[in-house]
Amino acid sequence: MAKNYLIVIDMQNDFVTGALGTPEAQAIVPDVARRAREFDGTVLFTKDTHAENYLETQEGRNLPVAHCIRGTEGWQLVPELDAVRAARDAAVFEKPTFGSVELAWWLAQENDAEPIGSIELAGVCTDICVISNALLIKAHFPEVPVRVNPALCAGVTPQAHEAALATMRSCQVELIEG
Repeated sequence: MAKNYLIVIDMQNDFVTGALGTPEAQAIVPDVARRAREFDGTVLFTKDTHAENYLETQEGRNLPVAHCIRGTEGWQLVPELDAVRAARDAAVFEKPTFGSVELAWWLAQENDAEPIGSIELAGVCTDICVISNALLIKAHFPEVPVRVNPALCAGVTPQAHEAALATMRSCQVELIEG
């Protein structure tokens, strides 16, 4: 029997209420937490993870807002999602950049052991980390349904969110409801 995965992308304080938070990100927290609690399958989390020298990195020079610095409050998952992570004893993949190669490799090993039925993604930011992980995973698993629920994602702006959804749809990432 194939396994299904839900990957909750970067639902961290800095992206919800902190340095890069948005009202849209705040609005999705209850529904993402509910989906993660109720998901019939394996739930995984990613955490954007930077070091103190973030502003000296290429990303930091292009986005000069210190965020998700390892060990800070902003780096932590929002309380509602951290409670789900703890209750489900879910794995967390720290990623130093937008997409997690480590997560894709881990999923490949899981797929070798037991075929993956589907992979669903939710979280922030639709136009940066959600799309990066969706396309990275789709490239590794062209025959596995990769799904994103637009209502469980938030972008940097509503326009960027919509543009990312259009790109994912073009790359055969299925947009779902529910």
